[in-house]
Amino acid sequence: MDMRNIAIIAHVDHGKTTLVNALLKNSGTFRDNEAVMDRVMDSNPQERERGITILAKTTSFMYGDTKINIVDTPGHADFGGEVERIMHMVDGCLLLVDAFEGTMPQTRFVLKNALENHIKPIVVINKVDRPNADPAKAVDEVLDLFIQLGAPDDMLEFPVVYTSALNGTSSYDDKPESQKPGMDPVFETIIKEIPSPKCEKEGPFRFQPALLDYNEFVGRIGIGTIRGGSVKVGETITDIHIDGTTKDFKVMKLYTFMGLRRIEVNEVGPGDICAIAGNPEMNVGETFTTPGFLDNPFPPLRVDEPTLQMEFGTNSSPLRGQDGKFVTARVIEDRLYQEVQRDVSLRFKRIPNSETWSVAGRGELHLSVLIETMRREGYELEVSKPTVIIKEIDGVKCEPYEDVQIDVPSEFIGDIMETLGNRGGQVQDMIENNGQTRVQYVIPSRGLLGFVNNFLTLTKGYGIINHTFKEYRPVYNHVVGERQLGVLVSVDKGASTPYSIEKIEDHGTMFITPGTVCYEGMIVGEHRYPVDLAVNVTAAKPQTNVRSSNKDQTVVLKSPRKMTLEACLDYINSDELVEITPSAFRMRKRILSTPDRKKFDAKKKAEAEAMKEALQN
Repeated sequence: MDMRNIAIIAHVDHGKTTLVNALLKNSGTFRDNEAVMDRVMDSNPQERERGITILAKTTSFMYGDTKINIVDTPGHADFGGEVERIMHMVDGCLLLVDAFEGTMPQTRFVLKNALENHIKPIVVINKVDRPNADPAKAVDEVLDLFIQLGAPDDMLEFPVVYTSALNGTSSYDDKPESQKPGMDPVFETIIKEIPSPKCEKEGPFRFQPALLDYNEFVGRIGIGTIRGGSVKVGETITDIHIDGTTKDFKVMKLYTFMGLRRIEVNEVGPGDICAIAGNPEMNVGETFTTPGFLDNPFPPLRVDEPTLQMEFGTNSSPLRGQDGKFVTARVIEDRLYQEVQRDVSLRFKRIPNSETWSVAGRGELHLSVLIETMRREGYELEVSKPTVIIKEIDGVKCEPYEDVQIDVPSEFIGDIMETLGNRGGQVQDMIENNGQTRVQYVIPSRGLLGFVNNFLTLTKGYGIINHTFKEYRPVYNHVVGERQLGVLVSVDKGASTPYSIEKIEDHGTMFITPGTVCYEGMIVGEHRYPVDLAVNVTAAKPQTNVRSSNKDQTVVLKSPRKMTLEACLDYINSDELVEITPSAFRMRKRILSTPDRKKFDAKKKAEAEAMKEALQN
């Protein structure tokens, strides 16, 4: 059977999953009367809500006599490690570029990966029907990017197709009026330009898992491309580990992909993308081969190291166990173990003599997606402020830095530059065009912690920010990423009252509404000054037997600030936690007792002043 293996790569929100939708519809994968939702590949509820792809997914369809395997990849930088590994599964890629936005930071990252792995790209200029779209300019930007990344001369003559994936139209011409229903230009370009899979049809079985899935019945499932021979269910094969040790195991299950289904099969041939189960200890980048053929393992795949970590702990608040089904240390640890079986960029270890774990990932989104998933499954836990992972390189302490690209209306650029300058950002480039300014920074990763919500406020929602990991550099010796304002902290337990909230509103911004159940140490609002303020939100209006001469006025309260999970993680300081339950998240102090917290703060302040004095002397 003729076959093509391709990946779809792009910057976030340039239309990868929508294009896969259009390809599936136009390949005859679905029945004519079958109802198909938009972005059908985004099957995870969070993917549909957030409008992003979180997990790479494989699908395939027939076009004529050719089977086309497609891997839909994540576009967000936090999940970029999957894109790198997927390049080892495919022989070509569709590089999607928005006709209006042009090339973006993640476009550079994914194209760089494709070129490093000698993957043939087809450029797809998408959203050509957008107002003010400029497909010709987008193609020029892509050519510039190829040249900047040192692409070989033969790749500079890349094929280009123009599409509107949302409308299911495509053409070879950049004029929007030339768009016609169907995706035939994309299919024909794939068949013509992308080579058949590189594999040895008659040799021994050779396979390298690039992605992992997990099933509680069969354990880990390795997904990759067969680069030699074939494999059958029940056959014994050898797993060559990264360290050179080997383990024989029997193939328990084999799966291939067709449309939206994972199909269980008895045999898979050379060149096909498949999933193999039977070895619960398998890992990404290992080599599966026929026993006896151990002398030529694949080079190991690079797995991105985590750059951010946070503490996960059992819920210790006074409201513990009232909401969730899973609250004990044992079930939380089992759930984290399950997660690292399928997500190789995630790490966790238990902190000795505690019910707390250090969980490390690729970024705030990576970790917040895990927290939200656990919350929806019924887990209760508490988490700390994310912190960057410090590495020692050649005896020097280094921290992660990121490339940041910001697009904002020019009127806001002054506030943005002042804020990022205070967070350790260094301007690399700035371009102003038609009232819009694009500025590029290099900044310590911790300088971005808590910045996104502030950014949306500074730009009144009109700004766009993109950031990708750049490299490790020596630690920037300034405190960045801590919140400047203090908080309003509850001193009592009970339901909040309109009477109390009305009196406290003058001190800052509230996070809660009347009737919210609070406890001592819970953060209920933001103070207008840079110090914390203990407040009583549960006090009721005193009752007397004296009738008022005028009717009691209805209490009119200001709308509280709504805090999402990401907003809470961005907001808290190092002495605070976020309590996560299936129905709520609450910010709180680590030390709940008001007197104990005051003693601790006084001691910390005295130590800081003593250190400052010692440095001056």
